[in-house]
Amino acid sequence: MKVTDHLAQAQGKTLFSFEVLPPRKGENIQNLFNNIEPLMEFKPPFIDVTYHREEYMYQRHPNGLLEKKTVRKRPGTVGICAAIKNRFDVDTVPHLICGGFTKEETENALIDLHFLGIDTVLALRGDPIKSEGHFIPHPDGHAYACDLIGQVNDLNKGEYLNQEQDETAATNFCIGTAGYPEKHFESPNSGADIRYLKHKVDRGADYIVTQMFFDNEQFFNFEKRCRDAGIMVPIIPGLKPLTTKSQLTMLPRSFYLNIPEALAEAVHHASNNEAARQIGIEWCINQSKELMAHGVPSLHYYTMSKSESIRRIAAALF
Repeated sequence: MKVTDHLAQAQGKTLFSFEVLPPRKGENIQNLFNNIEPLMEFKPPFIDVTYHREEYMYQRHPNGLLEKKTVRKRPGTVGICAAIKNRFDVDTVPHLICGGFTKEETENALIDLHFLGIDTVLALRGDPIKSEGHFIPHPDGHAYACDLIGQVNDLNKGEYLNQEQDETAATNFCIGTAGYPEKHFESPNSGADIRYLKHKVDRGADYIVTQMFFDNEQFFNFEKRCRDAGIMVPIIPGLKPLTTKSQLTMLPRSFYLNIPEALAEAVHHASNNEAARQIGIEWCINQSKELMAHGVPSLHYYTMSKSESIRRIAAALF
């Protein structure tokens, strides 16, 4: 079932959903299953699975020359989605990214997902890899998420690349996209960021999932700007509890977000990481309660494939 169908059937009740990472190459998938299992009692209608593109390393040979080698740290998302769907009988939402993929490779992945009965995707540009200072698209791929969304929407109309026959089977994907309550770090201002988001919705995005945030006023203001701009699709807030003291500096640096002073001060003065985690959980519970009272369609938690903090939050809410 599509994400938008789940939201419609909830009839105004706030749902619980979460995101996981594929296991690292060489790890047992049972580790991922073990982290999903404790959250299934809260009946998530869908689980997102991230995608991690290939990266590069340079190997020095005895003659001094460097050889560029491809490194893939995590297995493909399509297979992980199929495994989760089979194990837990829950809908999965694979992430699709522009970086590192040709349009043909994207089409092939969508065909595989369609055959597997997976009917929702989250379409993203993706981040630059560590060896690149900025995002560089594949020469035969997409530079922007709006164009990736357009390709998925074309398949929904039965329009394939290099089409050789008059009649082809149309897909029926529900398309999610990302929104940024505190502005995407590459956007010149919040107004431009909303215009880019509106373009993604106009190209076919059916719902929005936000980047994590720690101040609900950021979300409420973002939602209002979206509605004022004519963006009327469901907007799902993305949340993550702080779990260590080091995240006070790591999360703002990695995700370009602000941590409210009250939360930052409390975590900074926590005696240890366990105390910091408890503060983060309590903050996230309070955030979640306020968002539920506001009537958000779902609360979407970024687990980083570690479920204990999310389980404690969900137990207080659902």
